[in-house]
Amino acid sequence: MMTVPRQVVHVDSPTEQRNPRTTDIDKMTTSGILAAINAEDRRVPEAVQAVLPQIAEAVDLATEALRGGHRVHYVGAGTSGRLATLDAAELVPTFNVPPDWFVAHHAGGERALRQAVENAEDDAKAGAAEVATSVAPGDFVLGLTASGRTPFVLGALQAAKRKGAGTGLVSGNPNAIRPAELDVLIAVDTGPEAIAGSTRMKAGTAQKIILTAFSTATMIKLGRTYSNLMVSMRATNAKLRGRTLRILREATGMSAQVCADALSEAEGDLKTALVQLLSDVDTAVAARALEANDGHVRAALDSVRVHAG
Repeated sequence: MMTVPRQVVHVDSPTEQRNPRTTDIDKMTTSGILAAINAEDRRVPEAVQAVLPQIAEAVDLATEALRGGHRVHYVGAGTSGRLATLDAAELVPTFNVPPDWFVAHHAGGERALRQAVENAEDDAKAGAAEVATSVAPGDFVLGLTASGRTPFVLGALQAAKRKGAGTGLVSGNPNAIRPAELDVLIAVDTGPEAIAGSTRMKAGTAQKIILTAFSTATMIKLGRTYSNLMVSMRATNAKLRGRTLRILREATGMSAQVCADALSEAEGDLKTALVQLLSDVDTAVAARALEANDGHVRAALDSVRVHAG
């Protein structure tokens, strides 16, 4: 009995090409292998730099969505989905954002985070169904795919656009056809991998850099930092409580005891303690100023100074 072969797709992407700089990598010493991989990795930041204008567009769309009470969604498969899940999870403790601000959708579900789920990424209908009940008009949906063609991701983006969401795609394939439903395309060209087709390498590194920059810039624009300090972080353990005190000391130049007292009076709220110390107002005034300015420390400081003047 003949076996019908599964569908085969040939991807035209730089990531699938053989890298002329690493054709002898299997003959190298351990140090040589690591040096060759490191040399390839150093090419990634420049590739990301070339798409900063497109990343900025995505940041502005995400910021607009969150300011309007909507959400940001990540959609990916394989390495892309795992990196997206990691980024979304880390935003909660880092910036103390509500857990539903950033939602990660991974082809194959939670099981696929730890092991490959056969054909999950090839199911466009599953991608559409994934966002059908969770994406709302006004949300922003960012897909991630090394190949630029992952059906699960493109199916999700098509469905999201039909629901009135903003859409973006991080693609590792500048040769891929641009999907019609996109608001912004971030097509980063990291070139051939050290091991041909292993997109967990440079393509994955580029996605990690882009996601970190995208989400961090969004948080900065939403006032979740003061200067370059994580003033919105949630102190959930001893290390983070120590970091909270250090941040307050660095931001104000005041003693550990003064900062500790201010934190205690603010019931651990770093932003309130910061505004209180920098403006020399009582805790209640500082808290009201922050509430009136959507949690932006600089805006709250300006409003307190205006009223004081």
